[in-house]
Amino acid sequence: MTKNLDNTGLNSIVDNYDLFYIDLWGVIHNGIKLHEKAVQVLNELLIKKKKFVLLTNAPRPNLPVMLFLEKMGLNKEFRKKIFTSGQAALKYLNLNHKQDNFFHVGPPKDNDLFKDFLNYKTNQISNSDYLLCTGLFENHSDNLLYYKDLFENNLEKKMICTNPDLVVDKGDKRELCAGSVAMVFEKMGGEVIYFGKPYPEVYNQSIDNKDKRVLAIGDNLNTDIRGANLLNYDSLLISNGIHKNEIKNDGIQNVAKEYEVVVNYIQSDLKW
Repeated sequence: MTKNLDNTGLNSIVDNYDLFYIDLWGVIHNGIKLHEKAVQVLNELLIKKKKFVLLTNAPRPNLPVMLFLEKMGLNKEFRKKIFTSGQAALKYLNLNHKQDNFFHVGPPKDNDLFKDFLNYKTNQISNSDYLLCTGLFENHSDNLLYYKDLFENNLEKKMICTNPDLVVDKGDKRELCAGSVAMVFEKMGGEVIYFGKPYPEVYNQSIDNKDKRVLAIGDNLNTDIRGANLLNYDSLLISNGIHKNEIKNDGIQNVAKEYEVVVNYIQSDLKW
């Protein structure tokens, strides 16, 4: 049974855990502004000397995301806790594909992911050794059929996806993410290597989690909560995130069952 923390707050269970994985987008901010009560939680965790990671499926390295959050007004002490799926992917790319030609699927803002091997980027998908998917093209941001046509004759290539999220809510607007593009490629028969939640590598790279009592906090059942389940961590779902309408209409028990996940705790918004 999922326990609701709206009345008691995170404070009521905080001492049960040593380490907290906390999602950024949908929990700490909405893509436009910070959630003040969530930021207060980070401050309280620091006071209690609790370890936490701001673990995000952002498809870029840590530094650009830190700068993005700095502009939003997030304290430096918190920004140092950021770890991205892009950072995990970059380690893999540097070890395995640094001198291979690649075709980038995603917007120009993600180019800092491969700035050290930019010379190997090709503008012709047919000339690439692999596909690097960080998101959608700016002029094809809501049409997945475009990508089906793009991939049609390139399914023998491997795709590396740096953000498994299917969608994200930016303010009140829902946007497609790299995971939706990767799903098109996968359903067509292509092979995809994912970096980010729910896959264990991003958790293990971000901090020493051995023998820790862990709580994973996020708003996404497919990534945040499924990742917690796969690693046998407890989970806290923020219900005012991307599943807000589903939970409102069907209740958390039915929604969790539909997504085949276990949700230990639920809270409308992250608060102490």
